Amino acid sequence: MADKSNQNIEKNIPEKGPLNFIVGSLTSFLLFIFFYFLSNKIAIYFSLHKPANSSEIVQNISSSINTLIIGLSFLLTFSFAFIGIGLFIVFIRSFFLKKS
Repeated sequence: MADKSNQNIEKNIPEKGPLNFIVGSLTSFLLFIFFYFLSNKIAIYFSLHKPANSSEIVQNISSSINTLIIGLSFLLTFSFAFIGIGLFIVFIRSFFLKKS
């Protein structure tokens, strides 16, 4: 019984084509550009606004959190860039593959 329902679900899923790949690639590139500017603004903000505490422990924790936030924002940024590149490669590759 479970096999029949899985087969029905698989038959109803449409096959992805070049249009899906290019739309996904363009979306990822647009998100990359947006998050790149946002990450730059975050990095500039943290570089201009240093922690104003005299305690060395508080400054170390604050510096660590700032570094973590900047690193994660740039990780998010370049993840979208690589996803966009990968989808664009799949888009180009989809023209060279024969349908079986």
